Amino acid sequence: LSGGEKRHSKMKFDSILAEINGFGKFQIALVLIQILSRITLPCHFLLNNFMAAVPSHHCNIDALDTGAVFGNLTLDQKLAVGIPAERDGTPSSCQMFSEPQYEYLLGSNSSKGSFTVQCQNGWVYDKSTFKSTLATEWDLVCSRKGMNKATATIFFIGVMVGAPVFGFLSDRFGRRPLLLVSYLASLIFAVLSAFSTSYVMFVILRFFTGMSLAGISIMAIVLNVEWFSIEHRTFSGVIISLDWTIGNWILVGTAYFVNEWRKLILAVTSPLILSIIAWRWLPESARWLVAKGKTDAAHHYIMKCAKMNNRSKCMSTITPATLLECAETEHGAKKYTFVDLFRTPNIRKLAIYSGMLWFGVAFTYYGITLNITGFGLNPYLTQFIFASIEMPMKIGVYYFLEKVGRKHGQMGSMLLTGLCLFINIFVPKDKWTVRTVVAVLGKSMSEASFTIMYLYTTELYPTVVRQNGLGYTSFLARLGVSISPLIVLLEDLWHLLPAATYCAVAVGTGLVASLLPETLNTRLPEFIEDIEKPSLDQLKLTNV
Repeated sequence: LSGGEKRHSKMKFDSILAEINGFGKFQIALVLIQILSRITLPCHFLLNNFMAAVPSHHCNIDALDTGAVFGNLTLDQKLAVGIPAERDGTPSSCQMFSEPQYEYLLGSNSSKGSFTVQCQNGWVYDKSTFKSTLATEWDLVCSRKGMNKATATIFFIGVMVGAPVFGFLSDRFGRRPLLLVSYLASLIFAVLSAFSTSYVMFVILRFFTGMSLAGISIMAIVLNVEWFSIEHRTFSGVIISLDWTIGNWILVGTAYFVNEWRKLILAVTSPLILSIIAWRWLPESARWLVAKGKTDAAHHYIMKCAKMNNRSKCMSTITPATLLECAETEHGAKKYTFVDLFRTPNIRKLAIYSGMLWFGVAFTYYGITLNITGFGLNPYLTQFIFASIEMPMKIGVYYFLEKVGRKHGQMGSMLLTGLCLFINIFVPKDKWTVRTVVAVLGKSMSEASFTIMYLYTTELYPTVVRQNGLGYTSFLARLGVSISPLIVLLEDLWHLLPAATYCAVAVGTGLVASLLPETLNTRLPEFIEDIEKPSLDQLKLTNV
């Protein structure tokens, strides 16, 4: 065979998939089985919006009760004489008077002789919305508020570490066994974190929870896309992303009724028990098995798919021998690693640009999503609005991707996200309605870019390094997410700096997307050579 013919034979798996129906009962069952695990992802990724919420609080001033006068005061009077007021008239969250200032009861505003000190005996929290959170459990407020933000950062560092680890292992050992490892590890570490007895124990267990969940995050979508035919890949990518919306709604509903953080962790992790039970019906990726030269196992799953999709007659021409033609055995036997993403020019460019894209999209998305208290609305209502805008946006994305393509969709969604962030810089903080409407539009555009990005990247990387590619890009995305919550602390330097940073990153990411190739209606590349020297057959399909 000539080089071109070899590449042509290697790209034939999509033809086999089309023959046995690349969108039938088998594929629908695959998506439904994986919904159980994927709905836990937004529950954990956005859990800090509720678990680490900071309710209204003020210093515990019981120590000021040194005589009969203080004891006879009402609660409002005690706060007036014991705690200095902020500019808006509310009691200070982090300071108290060293001695009761009884002159304030007489209407005197003189602060002469009054000394303020940091809270000496802990804090009193408003428990009307949240019965207990990380902030109330370990007093992560005032000088310790950075420790509260760090819980999200440490969780996402765990996801960042887990992504390339699971990417590498699933390219080596398969998608199916590593998904079970992911399910079990996520369940064990999440349950243990709910019983943490100290802050240090909690953040260590959250790190490992994030690391385990990374496997579900990157492997579930790849397994689904690898079983769908070319014409249904867009649909599969968008349908899979709807799990995130469903999980988001489940999180809001669960958090509303379960307002204790320990019980909340247990409640949102429980679907993983069903995932472990349903795992036995989960198929391995036949595309991966073919690429690895394991044609007998691939034939078994293809037979299963054909039977479920009522296409058994087509199997007469598909044998392990014909599957062997889809992949040269020497390629199948080769062990691919993360280094292969940077070995040759085209895939190197792809890795650099897609890495920048994932960092920027995730950085911006979580910058908006983890700031639900910044719009002046109830946190449950804000989260519900954010979740609800995702459904119509994703349906719109599906039709847009089919007509316009991935590249322009990715560019447009990020540039529009940047525009919304830019507009909100100039909207006064007292105009909550306008700020929320613009923020919701920005969130929906950011959500669209996230949905496109997963599908786009899956189509860009060849099968033999697809999980490595997704592991690497997911690593950079989580790096962006880890930094994102800390950007809010820049407001101490300049109050508009966080918003300006998110805006600049969104626009820059949109421009980077213009450097990537279009993948609409192209066959999934199987080997690195398919990217370095695309076959004539693939080029023809691209030009159709």
